[in-house]
Amino acid sequence: MQYRLGILFPDFLLNELVDRALAEDLAGGDVTSAAVVAETERAIAKAVAHSALTVCGGAVFARAFYRIDPGLRVEERIADGERASAGDVLWLVEGSARSILMAERTSLNFAQRLSGVATLTRQFVDAIPPGCRLRITDTRKTTPGLRVLERYAVRCGGGHNHRDALGSAVLIKDNHIVAAGGIRAAIERARRHAPHTSRIEVEVESLSELDEALAAGAEIVLLDNFDSVALKAAVAKAQGHAIVEVSGGIGLARVRELGELGVDVASVGALTHSAPAADIGLDIERIE
Repeated sequence: MQYRLGILFPDFLLNELVDRALAEDLAGGDVTSAAVVAETERAIAKAVAHSALTVCGGAVFARAFYRIDPGLRVEERIADGERASAGDVLWLVEGSARSILMAERTSLNFAQRLSGVATLTRQFVDAIPPGCRLRITDTRKTTPGLRVLERYAVRCGGGHNHRDALGSAVLIKDNHIVAAGGIRAAIERARRHAPHTSRIEVEVESLSELDEALAAGAEIVLLDNFDSVALKAAVAKAQGHAIVEVSGGIGLARVRELGELGVDVASVGALTHSAPAADIGLDIERIE
């Protein structure tokens, strides 16, 4: 069955991202394939996982081939969000050997990047103790131009998305507080000017700042770089008054503690800025 792109991304958006990537690789054509592979040669290619991973990127993987040659056929073997083991075939591509070779690197770059993000996210989600309300979210620390895809990869890994852009939520951080003249002043201005649909979130760096934010009516508090003792006290103070989010160098080893303490959200920049690429290869076989 041919790979179905579905409605994950609007066509214009997916085409723009893929076309830009293909242009980087093919501005001068593919001199090697043109020289050694006949136009009439046909092939089948298997995208294979070389290590355990969470699959992501099937739509953009397929689109890279279709933008080169609409006559190619791409078949999904393992769906986005599913786990794969080393040796599993993720996707099949069939058609012109030249066309497959032209799109190979671009399609794999997308699939490896997105599957890497999904795989790391899955590790964080799996570390949450059963019964805890903690959710793992991404941040805006994404690859320029690829945020929509990387945020999708986080969801495929079982995580959640934080605000998508500066216009999508009110998040008062340390520099806003300095510029506004204090936590209370910043919150009061946000309440006057922000859309009524937006909660007000405030970043705090100490228990005293937390007290000030809660007294001023913050609906979400972002605890930045709190140690375990301060975090436990902060959760107790905020309980019933505000959603508690934590950030700042959160690694896998700390996820259990955060869940058991009753933290609501852990925002992890590493999901997108430090995820290693998944190991996926494309094995091509000539069709006689």
